[in-house]
Amino acid sequence: MASTTFSGPVTSTNGFIGALTGNVTGNVTGDMAGTGRITHATTSAINATATATAAEVATGYITSTSAAATVITLPTGTLLGAALSAAKGTIFDLYIDNTGGANTVTIAVATNGILSTAAADTAGSFGDLTVASGATGLARFTLMFSSATAYVFTRTA
Repeated sequence: MASTTFSGPVTSTNGFIGALTGNVTGNVTGDMAGTGRITHATTSAINATATATAAEVATGYITSTSAAATVITLPTGTLLGAALSAAKGTIFDLYIDNTGGANTVTIAVATNGILSTAAADTAGSFGDLTVASGATGLARFTLMFSSATAYVFTRTA
């Protein structure tokens, strides 16, 4: 297969080979290959009890280094949906890093954010909204949008 450079919209009925670079918009389907690594170029720090802004959550990675127990309340589904350009079926992962903290971080959902059935049924795993401090202080939460303004929230790691 020859390597060619195009400008403007390009479609293929047989797929593409190679790496995606730059900003990719639209639907991307198929197999993800490579390192499997996700890098967050921008992170947000929340070091005291607060409601996170939609922009902070949209970075996908929030750190906390607080010595005091901290509660981070997520923004409303309306605000977060707008920041993520969400629609029904949008899935978003949020990482909380409390490895530099000296106390726990607890995540709370706001209006139009609800705990998933798995979270409600198994509070000790999918519903565990507390992130320990220190070496084990990492957590991943998945937000699944049921509309542009409402999400379901589950701990997934």
